[in-house]
Amino acid sequence: MPAPYTASQIAKWLLGAIDRDSGDSITHLKLQKLIYYAQAWSLALPERARALFDEDLQAWAHGPVAESVFHEYKEAGWAALGAPDEVPELAEEDEDHLREILAVFGEFSAKHLERMTHSEDPWIQARGDLPAEARSNAVINKDHMAAYYRALYDQVEDGEG
Repeated sequence: MPAPYTASQIAKWLLGAIDRDSGDSITHLKLQKLIYYAQAWSLALPERARALFDEDLQAWAHGPVAESVFHEYKEAGWAALGAPDEVPELAEEDEDHLREILAVFGEFSAKHLERMTHSEDPWIQARGDLPAEARSNAVINKDHMAAYYRALYDQVEDGEG
């Protein structure tokens, strides 16, 4: 069964959900990490255990990337991204999930999120022994993402985290 959304729809929803009036912003780098964590935790959480989108995430030098979203926003460079023209409508449980992702990960800077993904096994495994700045389009395996983040979830649930 295909996932309900595209990576671009998730990106647009996230860009539309931030509170620009309070000064919040998202750069392309940060957006990619939020998309990654949205997918990872959707795969891992027992009450969800499904992909938000079908596109594979790739292990680029600066962390996980949805290539379609990269091409959509690459012209922005390192600048903050504007609000989308239209925010896609998502199912309520998916909006709740994305709000939680923003609440947990949205507080971190893009570079902090990059460091986080670089220290976690799914990105490390996909990169293999490539040098840190080497180009790569290696796919981050969805099953590996699900297992890794589910194990983190289980540690917290068991009181170990």
